[in-house]
Amino acid sequence: MGPHPAVAAIRLAVRRVLHDVVTEHNRHTEQASHAEFAEAGAGGRRSALPERPDTPLVLVACSGGADSMALASALAFESRKLPVRAGGITVDHNLQPGSGLRADEVVARLAEMLLDPVEAVSVRVGRDGGPEAAARDARYAALDAAAERHGAAAVLLGHTRDDQAETVLLGLARGSGIRSLSGMAAASGPAGRYRRPFLQLDRQTARKACLVQSIPVWDDPHNVDPAYTRSRLRHEGLPALEKALGKGVVEALARTAQLSRDDADALDTWAAEAARSVRDDAGRLECAKLSVLPPAVRRRVLRRAVIDAGSPAGSLFARHIEEVDRLITGWRGQGAINLPGRVEVRRQGGRLVIRQS
Repeated sequence: MGPHPAVAAIRLAVRRVLHDVVTEHNRHTEQASHAEFAEAGAGGRRSALPERPDTPLVLVACSGGADSMALASALAFESRKLPVRAGGITVDHNLQPGSGLRADEVVARLAEMLLDPVEAVSVRVGRDGGPEAAARDARYAALDAAAERHGAAAVLLGHTRDDQAETVLLGLARGSGIRSLSGMAAASGPAGRYRRPFLQLDRQTARKACLVQSIPVWDDPHNVDPAYTRSRLRHEGLPALEKALGKGVVEALARTAQLSRDDADALDTWAAEAARSVRDDAGRLECAKLSVLPPAVRRRVLRRAVIDAGSPAGSLFARHIEEVDRLITGWRGQGAINLPGRVEVRRQGGRLVIRQS
């Protein structure tokens, strides 16, 4: 008799990601070996190549909640059948009493699953962007550092289809354009470091997988605290949408994320190509050439230019880019536009001058 359907589903999702990691690792190893061979041949010497490359390390980011504990269990099971090493990291945000003890408990549970290495990383959460954004920034900084420290090929995150739906709605509320509607990518970060195997699975599947395997989980009280935007959306907003529109809202939002991501990726590629053709010999953006681009492409060119000039991407909203765009499409002699990061944009001699003050 096979595993419970929920357990089978989470294991299959992780297996697919691990296969991708192994394939990428083998390709990079082969390329490095060919390069070493060619270099040795050019020098008249041939160094011995390893018979078997080191196996890649995959870490799971685990909070102790149902999603990440289900992910850890699936990683522990699947890694035994593939040429990968599996470890785990938990981040202690120091935002709740006893958080250090809970982090130690998570480490113990990961070690019981025979993951190695496992560690708890303590962080200090700042205030920039609000509590949720600040905690997220601190967490990813800690995970990046851990991945570098251990030489991990990938870090698995337990975001589910429900998380994706919430992310799409939050992006819609910000009015930041199609990129914000594309939600979370299946792979993101430096060289695709972060992998999200569960984006096609719902939250209940992960919780059921923990239940049938008798895996203890911790329910973060912040997840039900109405002081947090995502918590209100999860417990009030999405249920209200499903009541008004019927079941299937979460699945529809997740599909919207994928379609939006495909469109956004295509527009980003177009904008990157267009950016090279709208600059003069000095590298300045020419307004006449920008004006004939489709608005979606032109605004991407402008956004990239002001970010390159020093404006933080996280603080740059659609209204900022719209103001810059008016220097091209609604020119009436207006003055400079001031953007986050002390970046100033002005129109001068038919060109945009973008600089940090």
